Formats: sequence, C-alpha cells, structure tokens
Amino acid sequence: MRRCDLPARDLRLLDPLFVYPSTILGREKAIVVNLEQIRCIITADEVLLLNSLDNYVLQYVVELQRRLTTAAVDLPFEFRALEVALEAACTFLDSQAAELEIEAYPLLDELTSKISTLNLERVRRLKSRLVALTRRVQKVRDEIEQLMDDDGDMAEMYLTEKKSRMESPFHEQGSMGFRSNDGGVSASAPVSPVSSPPDSRRLDKCLSIARSRHESMRSSESGTESIEELEMLLEAYFVVIDSTLNKLTSLKEYIDDTEDFINIQLDNVRNQLIQFELILTTATFVVAIFGVVAGIFGMNFAIPLFDNPGAFKWVLMITAVCGITIFCAFVWFFKYRRLMPL
Repeated sequence: MRRCDLPARDLRLLDPLFVYPSTILGREKAIVVNLEQIRCIITADEVLLLNSLDNYVLQYVVELQRRLTTAAVDLPFEFRALEVALEAACTFLDSQAAELEIEAYPLLDELTSKISTLNLERVRRLKSRLVALTRRVQKVRDEIEQLMDDDGDMAEMYLTEKKSRMESPFHEQGSMGFRSNDGGVSASAPVSPVSSPPDSRRLDKCLSIARSRHESMRSSESGTESIEELEMLLEAYFVVIDSTLNKLTSLKEYIDDTEDFINIQLDNVRNQLIQFELILTTATFVVAIFGVVAGIFGMNFAIPLFDNPGAFKWVLMITAVCGITIFCAFVWFFKYRRLMPL
C-alpha cells in the first residue's frame, strides 16, 4: 500500500460511492483531481489513478504516456498530467454538448410544426439532460476560475520545483539545525537520553515545526512569482469550457424560445375555443327564443290568432327576425368590448 501524505478529506473526494463536484486541489506534495471520470492524485513524478480499468481512464493513461514521450513543451510532470486531465474532461463535456445539439434542434423544429404529447415528452427529457450537463460544465468552469483567481493555490501546484528545493544541498544543510551565537552545540545534535532534559526535546520539536513552516512559506512565495505558465494553461482550458457552456446556454435559450412559441400557440387556440363557446352560447340563447314561442303556442287555450291561416308564417318570420337581431346585437357587443377579433 502506498502512502500519499494526504488528509482524509482529500482522499474522500476520490471515493466512487460519493458524488462530489469537480475539484482541483493543490496540496503540499500532491494535486488532487476530480474531473468527471478522471479521479487521480498527481505527485511530482507519478499519477495515482482511481478505477484504472475504466475505458475513459485508460484513454487518459494512453494520452499521458504519449505526451510524456513526444511533448515538445518543457512543462513539469504534474502540469502535463493536469493538462491531459483537463483536456479529457473538456473534450468529453464538449462532445456531449455537441451530441445534445444535434439531437435537440431537429426535435424542437418538429415540435413547433406539430405539437403532440410524444414530442413534448421528448423535449422534457432533453431539457432534463441539458440541465444536468450544464450543471457539470458550470462546476468545471467555476473550479478552473476559482483556481486562476488564487495565486497561492497555483503556487502550491509546482510540485517538481518544491521537490527539487527539498532535495537540494542547501536545504539539507539548513535542516541540520543551527548553532547558537556563543558557539554552543547544535540544537539538533544528538544528546544522551540521560542528560537531556524534557525541555530540550520540546525545543527541538518546536524548532523542527518552525523550519518546516518557513520552508513552506518560502516555496509559496517563490511559486507565486512564477505562475505564468500554469495560469496560461488554465486560461486555455477555461476558454474551451466557457465555449461549451455558451453552447449549452444558447441551446437552453432556444428551448425557452420554443416553449414561449408553443405557449403562444396554445393561448391562441384557447382563445379561439373561448370565442367559439361564446358564439355557441349566444346561438343557443337565440334558439331558446323559438322554444319559448313554441311553448306559448302549444298551450291548450283558444285565441283568435289560431283562426288565421297565415298566422303561423308571420310568427315564424317575426321570431326569426327577432332572433337574428338579438344575435347580431350580441356579436356587435362582443366586438365592441374586444371579446372577439374584429
């Protein structure tokens, strides 16, 4: 089993049983990368991969080996490994966005020409996939942007430089301790356990901690002054992932425009149905007038009008004229109040 010298909260990011947002963390001796299917720990001279038998991870390994053997750019090992991980994640997300575009635009055009339950269900599923993919792309973009804004985190990623500094003779000489001003024995020199008081051992421990913190601060300060190459690397893939996000945003706007167009069409149909119902109700009221007249003349009582042979025609004509007049009056009122199109 390998020792990574990483805290448990960083190793937990690589657990496949938990879902974490895209993460790039720079630590003292390693870079923790969690980008889509690529979950790995990058050190100054090796990459520890999780789920190395996955096809996507195998492609990452092959590409990294090819870059290490043929790369002409003089970049540290950790930056080459990080570059391949960023390229793999950005390419994977961009390909998914392109596939979604190819599927979405014909489907949306078909929906605008024919509104059906099947097409609406397909668009709903498409929008769910779009929202999930946009969230993943946004997480990668935010992680790269947050890393670019923090010079300290970028300085912590210069693992090769820190490793060479730790292995330099000057560092070894400095780690042997320091002598007192009066020419006494070195504070880190071995002392007999019998004659060494507890305060001396405690002082040695404090001095060791102070020296390690001082070296870490020196490493961060020197790395902050030379983070241009890492910043340029991150900016390049930030542009790529931002372009993918713009594609998805444009697709979402197109879907929203299609939904607005469909809602307008549905509102128009709904208004037409309301107008038809209004006319039908008015016509029913006019026909009811004939029913009232028929009910009056159907009563069993004698009136002189029944003795006139042409009375029936006059009753029908007068009733029809009154019904048509009432109907036209209602229609004019509806148009006057703009309840119907002119």
